[in-house]
Amino acid sequence: MAERAGGPALDPTLSEWLKARDETHRHLGTAKATETSEASVDAGWTQRLADLLATEQSWQAQYTELVALGTPGRRFPTSNR
Repeated sequence: MAERAGGPALDPTLSEWLKARDETHRHLGTAKATETSEASVDAGWTQRLADLLATEQSWQAQYTELVALGTPGRRFPTSNR
């Protein structure tokens, strides 16, 4: 992805998000493989994931607002998804 000088760098964020997603897949795969009790997913890991997702949601909202500043009407377009 080509980025303009002085623009936001998305590659580090994307890289970290993909890394967290891979870690989640591995962790849940391990939890399913060792499912011998009700608490098969580590509580500390679950809290870190919740914190990551809350941070990501906040980051997305802030980034969307910043991008919208450069658009007509200062509104980010609605997603087609």
